[in-house]
Amino acid sequence: MLVSLMVPCYNEEEALPYLYEALCKVMQECPKYEYELIFVNDGSRDKTLSLLRDLAAKDSRIRYISFSRNFGKEAAMYAGLSAAKGEWIGLLDADMQDPPSLLPQMFDMLEKDECDIVATRRVSRKGEPPIRSWFARRFYHLINRFTDVEIVDGARDFRVMRRPVVDAILSLNERQRFSKGIFAWVGFRTKWLEFENVERIAGETKWSFWKLFRYAIEGIVSFTTAPLRIATVVGFLTSFGSFIYLLYYFVHAIIHLIWKDRPGYPSLLSFMLFLGGMVLMALGVIGEYLAKTYIEVKRRPLYVIAEDNKKEEDQ
Repeated sequence: MLVSLMVPCYNEEEALPYLYEALCKVMQECPKYEYELIFVNDGSRDKTLSLLRDLAAKDSRIRYISFSRNFGKEAAMYAGLSAAKGEWIGLLDADMQDPPSLLPQMFDMLEKDECDIVATRRVSRKGEPPIRSWFARRFYHLINRFTDVEIVDGARDFRVMRRPVVDAILSLNERQRFSKGIFAWVGFRTKWLEFENVERIAGETKWSFWKLFRYAIEGIVSFTTAPLRIATVVGFLTSFGSFIYLLYYFVHAIIHLIWKDRPGYPSLLSFMLFLGGMVLMALGVIGEYLAKTYIEVKRRPLYVIAEDNKKEEDQ
């Protein structure tokens, strides 16, 4: 049986030798399977592509796909899953934070247990900045309150899936992708393998705080319309509250005859600023969904391939 292991890469020249060595060890420990290693170079600016060429020249199991520029990890994962031919498809990061040493156990679970996916989740965030860990936990708490699917806290993209699962994932051809949500949305029977957080073996993280923040917004907007409903409810409650206050102020003014003594400019200004803020917030929420619609209707490809060492063989 063929097992495809797919790795998205962006500026990972320092980590790739360690990853390749670890994957070779896994393949030696599990010789009953055949393997293909698919590396997707997501527009790296270092020597990642050169290193992949060298590895492919000496190992026929390696296929590399190189994008014309950086299209993002989501596009890289989609390209790798599209290229995979195996009955089982594994997905892991290049920085060794997804330990390849877990793969034999994942293969064993997928073979013996009645499941379609063996996925991993971190039980700790040791080594991460505390504020980043706090925001990550709040994100999972928030998105699970608003969506119909459960996205497990600490879930990684690191998983091994059967072919029907990958086919279902590829059938969702949306341009703005949030894979953690897609993995949950397609369903299938999933077994979770927990592990302690592992720091990257070399190189630097590509995920800044603001990039993670945008990714979180993308996930929320992709899988729930709750922000639109919240904006509607807040607008209704604000208008209702303003009407009650206006009625109260009108009655109070008549009783105490303070029309001239207390013109109410501070309170009027405060309410105008508050209502203006609510309107801008609602417009911002609508804008997020409108922007997604705009990007989707253009139907641009998720990525552009500049080089593929196995393209001729596929044809």
